[in-house]
Amino acid sequence: MAGVVAEKCPCGTGLDYAECCGRAHAGAAVGTAEALMRSRYSAFAKGDAEYVNRTWHPDTRPADLDLEPGQVWTGLEIVSTVGGGPLHAKGTVEFKAHFRHHGRTGVLHETSRFVRAGGKWVYLDGKIS
Repeated sequence: MAGVVAEKCPCGTGLDYAECCGRAHAGAAVGTAEALMRSRYSAFAKGDAEYVNRTWHPDTRPADLDLEPGQVWTGLEIVSTVGGGPLHAKGTVEFKAHFRHHGRTGVLHETSRFVRAGGKWVYLDGKIS
């Protein structure tokens, strides 16, 4: 359709949202821990708490998840990835997620652990640096 500008994915791949994290948000499986981490970041950026909950390991998932309405996620940097590939059962992704909250900027620097549960990648927990 002429004149329609595709929305870039918040996760920073440079791909259109519909072809990147939008697919995962719509229910498509992700193949790596890093792809899941990126899709979860995009879910936070878009305010999709249902996706964040759905991709959180049931043993560590909080009873309630309220996304901060005043927080705007502005960029994602992947620092390192260990394991988490298509043939792995676990992996870690270290990242920096940049945000603005009530006019102030900040960075969440975390190393997240991911595992396969029921054949799907899920977020287990993370250590904030």
